[in-house]
Amino acid sequence: MDHSSAPGSGDLQPLPVTEWDGDLANVVADMRGRPLNIHGLMAHNPDLLSSWWSLRLHVVHGGHLSDRHRELVVLRVAAHMACWYEWASHVQRGLEAGLTMEEIEAVRQPPAASGWAESDALVLRAVDDCVASRRILPETLELLQAHFSAAQILDITAIHGVYVMLALMINTWGLELDDSVPPPPGHSADSWSPQPVDG
Repeated sequence: MDHSSAPGSGDLQPLPVTEWDGDLANVVADMRGRPLNIHGLMAHNPDLLSSWWSLRLHVVHGGHLSDRHRELVVLRVAAHMACWYEWASHVQRGLEAGLTMEEIEAVRQPPAASGWAESDALVLRAVDDCVASRRILPETLELLQAHFSAAQILDITAIHGVYVMLALMINTWGLELDDSVPPPPGHSADSWSPQPVDG
């Protein structure tokens, strides 16, 4: 069934996997038969989901970045985008990447306020630059180059861009958190506040 031009996009919901286009079988297989709600939302446009998937496989593993720095990028984007789904989905991933819960909460604050290591603070600052200035500013880039390779800096920009795109979709259609993702301790969709960050 072609869902790409179906009316009613104002209340778009994740498409049940049984209704997915057959060309998305690789996505279903990669997710072991349990794609996330965001994948179900994108499945309304099979060409988009299929084309995006290879990039997703790159960024979800951080590309050339460490797991820690990948999750700092994602969580910072989620805070800037006020995206509960994205934030809550990555708290556990952040913990698994070596962040503490205190550090995860601190991602919502200005970098200078939390005593970050220089490389961590620069990753957060780079995301702030991308949001505020639509690029990594020259002075930030110069500092990043002392800690990160060109490939890693490119990955910072790519991961930022991918998760901004996802947050736009999530926020537009009010996507609910997956049942498989437990809400972070002390937070819920109703109580969580992104506490807009200042770079």
